[in-house]
Amino acid sequence: MISDSIINAGSWILIVIGSGFCVIGALGLLRMPDFFTRMHAASLIDTLGAWLLLLGMMLQAGFSLVTVKLIFIVLLLFFTSPTATHALARAARARGLEPMAKDDIASGQPSDQRST
Repeated sequence: MISDSIINAGSWILIVIGSGFCVIGALGLLRMPDFFTRMHAASLIDTLGAWLLLLGMMLQAGFSLVTVKLIFIVLLLFFTSPTATHALARAARARGLEPMAKDDIASGQPSDQRST
């Protein structure tokens, strides 16, 4: 059987890496130039960070009812995160917000802030 110290080390590695991904996703929200790139950073990176955190917690909990509950949380994230991101992007497009074009990226201004 795998020793407890290996399981603890593996779970803490997953938790630290997941926390790092969440911090990188938060920095992406601050650094990206427009709504769609910010949403992309938040949806992908933070979802991966949350999955790694939950996987680390599952290793810490062992095989128990807590692990089953964490699996349900992972499934909830698996289905709701892409759906919410898609709905948010569609709502932004319906509201008239357009993604940045190549010339907007070069100037550093989103298309809604350009002077015509």
